Amino acid sequence: EVQLVESGGGLVQAGGSLRLSCTASGFTFDDYVLGWFRQAPGKERVGVSLIRSKDGGTYYHDSVKGRFTISKDNAKNTVYLQMSSLKPEDTAVYYCALSERDIVTVTTPYGVDYWGKGTQVTVSS
Repeated sequence: EVQLVESGGGLVQAGGSLRLSCTASGFTFDDYVLGWFRQAPGKERVGVSLIRSKDGGTYYHDSVKGRFTISKDNAKNTVYLQMSSLKPEDTAVYYCALSERDIVTVTTPYGVDYWGKGTQVTVSS
């Protein structure tokens, strides 16, 4: 059974930083995309940042470029999202996502094969 275990959410003031972690287990494919989506109340779930295991190719949503950095530890099947200069509009539930499709396909929720349960990130103004 595939499991995605997230950690690192919380409450932070605007301008602050948080780091999210997601560890994946129970899958057998050796090349995959692992990363993060977020969903704010009343809004659609959107891709925030993704990284490919084999070549390290990355994707960032325009709204987080220059502020968020994604990294990976393939040995641990873990991905990290360092979030800096956080803004109130970053407030959302952040979901870890795993897929063996190409990274372009995974930028939409329809390309995701497995989801984590989500972790809340709240940025106060």
